[in-house]
Amino acid sequence: METINTNVLIVGAGPTGLSLACQFIRYGVDFVIVEKKEGVTPFSKAIGVHARTLEIYEQLRLAGRATTEGAIAGKVRLLEGGEVLGEVDLSNIGEGLSAYPYMLVLEQSKNERLLYEYLQSHGKEVLWHAELESFSQTETGVTAQVKNLTGESQVIEARYLVGCDGPKSLVRHALGLSFQGSTFERLFYVADVQIDWKFSHDALHGCLARNSVVAFFPMKGENHYRIVGAFPEGFDNDEGEVLFEEIERRIKDEAEIALEITHVDWFSTYKVHTRHVNKFSEGRCFLAGDSAHIHTPAGGQGMNTGIQDAYNLAWKMAYVLKGFAGERILDTYNEERLPNAKRLTETTDRMFSLAAGSDWFLNLIRTTVFPPMAKFILSFDIVKGKFFRLISQIDINYRNGSLSHHAGDGPFEVKAGDRMPYFLVNGKSIYDTLREPKFHLFTFTNSKGDHQRMRGRIESEFADLIDYQVVPLYPHVAEVFGTTRPFNVLLRPDNYVGFMSQETGLSGLRVYLKEVIGCPLESSSRFLPVRGG
Repeated sequence: METINTNVLIVGAGPTGLSLACQFIRYGVDFVIVEKKEGVTPFSKAIGVHARTLEIYEQLRLAGRATTEGAIAGKVRLLEGGEVLGEVDLSNIGEGLSAYPYMLVLEQSKNERLLYEYLQSHGKEVLWHAELESFSQTETGVTAQVKNLTGESQVIEARYLVGCDGPKSLVRHALGLSFQGSTFERLFYVADVQIDWKFSHDALHGCLARNSVVAFFPMKGENHYRIVGAFPEGFDNDEGEVLFEEIERRIKDEAEIALEITHVDWFSTYKVHTRHVNKFSEGRCFLAGDSAHIHTPAGGQGMNTGIQDAYNLAWKMAYVLKGFAGERILDTYNEERLPNAKRLTETTDRMFSLAAGSDWFLNLIRTTVFPPMAKFILSFDIVKGKFFRLISQIDINYRNGSLSHHAGDGPFEVKAGDRMPYFLVNGKSIYDTLREPKFHLFTFTNSKGDHQRMRGRIESEFADLIDYQVVPLYPHVAEVFGTTRPFNVLLRPDNYVGFMSQETGLSGLRVYLKEVIGCPLESSSRFLPVRGG
């Protein structure tokens, strides 16, 4: 059988693997993506899509479809004993912080379908029913053996391999990476159902019980909900042995509400694990998504984090393959994403313990202190902003990373390593200008300087590597950045700030590209050919 040659072998076609493949399409990088399942998941699984993910989808021109097919999480209604204790409106909680100031309820199955159709529309396909058997690597590449549905083996040779193959990752095991953490002892359940009850379909309902919370998430479709809850400690049935009748009985006991479950689309039981790898790569092999980190469902972070892993890795790998960056830039994937994985497991653990823990003090806070205070606390803009930044993942920064050049950012509120702030220019989001898979150099100024000459020099020296734009330094823009003087901002292709400077020439750009990115400036005026592309 003929060997397949490619630049990147992606193992796993869930949201992370599909997202990585979509990013490689943007960058013109050849890849092969294999998946042992027969197609995209038919199950809803993860359902929360956050602002940062929608900003990534926007670059793929998928955000519009996602928001049309999903439902905005509006109100949160807290119940106890069937009575409303409090209600908080979250439908616009991140106003002014993102073009998507909310959480979108869109099932994993629909996210996978969006991404898969993007692949197909660009002439690419997943190798379904293809299971990784083994792989080996050298200093120059990776050789993998993949088995298809008929049991035949196929050899795939690639420059790099990325394991997006889930919590039981064969790639992680073969690399010998640790996956340490803990497991909550209680058994949890999730069910997608249709319900008849007295409450409106415009809110997430959290029923506060003595030892846990039963949450009802409104999904697209009349009376359609995702229910998440837990069995009491000591419930000793194994995962997969629980009948829905037991789950339904538990829901009614905990919620203490008159309700009728009229239809069950899907249900599952599971143990909640929180773990992360000791490092995200080994040689030419990388991990992303659930193969690298798993955490509690609190805040709906899992799927979104995997998509961000892919977004972080894709541009770095693409730039190495195209000769625009030295291979050392790939070390920054682990440098940036491992601290985030650690922080995320700690944050979701704390949130989950508050919601589902059995400690008497947490019970007291959950059922008596939190409900009446929630609306009051979230009425303060500063609190709403902090909550939204945390939950939406727009607050993730790489300030301490080696790709963040701080020499010129002292006078600014925004620092190297921060996500590009959201603001409007002439009524349009600044993110509307960030769709090209390039570095973006902005000059913010009100002067009438010779910007055409600057643009000509950039196009001559850096061609497809840099997108250059001049933006008026409006008062609201000056307020965001904390200065009224003209300045330059260089954004990485993932829209994080590489450097900022009040020197508006090209010297800072040259230094950054050569010394930080490892770009050979003499060859930066053209893309190098991509093997197998």
